[in-house]
Amino acid sequence: MSTQTEHRGLFVAVEGPDGSGKSTQARALTEALRAAGHEVVLTREPGGSDLGETLRELLLDPGHAPVDPRTEALLFAAARSAHAVRTLRPALARGAVVVTDRYVDSSVAYQGAARGLGEARIAALNEWATDGLVPDLTVLIDVDAATAADRRDRRAAGGEGAPDRMERETADRHEALRAAFLARAAAAPERYLVLDGALPPQELTARALARVTAQAADR
Repeated sequence: MSTQTEHRGLFVAVEGPDGSGKSTQARALTEALRAAGHEVVLTREPGGSDLGETLRELLLDPGHAPVDPRTEALLFAAARSAHAVRTLRPALARGAVVVTDRYVDSSVAYQGAARGLGEARIAALNEWATDGLVPDLTVLIDVDAATAADRRDRRAAGGEGAPDRMERETADRHEALRAAFLARAAAAPERYLVLDGALPPQELTARALARVTAQAADR
């Protein structure tokens, strides 16, 4: 089984429910790290590889709704497997910092908790799919349901696109998702940085950057 010490780079996942601001923070953290002189690979899930991006289109297209939970979980795991092999491991092997917008925790929360497939089962599936590749740090943006809903509404009103299939189908399960993310963080506190999503975006970025910089210096 793979271990966290197998790579020279630093693997950072940014997680949180829809509307948490995680994508904004993943981009801001990447820009800050690049400005500090690091080689950074910014990637996302589902996606992150040619095959993964094709699967992303299938998974998030509202035209394919409804997708049964088991099929959904398997497609996410397949996309993640390709992501690990084609993008994550090569970048980490050469010493880059990898920042991914979503990783295994999202499947545990969305398919395991919100879809009712079982968190332990989905975690085990994805451990196998990634050959045990675990982030060195997961930055979890925690936000309450009202704030997340307001942000989704403002994003749509601002012309950033209609909600995708997952956003439409899981918006009313925010607290279940939130609880699942927080439980993952509580189970391995040394590997998580939990941030209050109500803080100003610049402060969130600064806190994440400080933690990532410290961990990079220790490698």
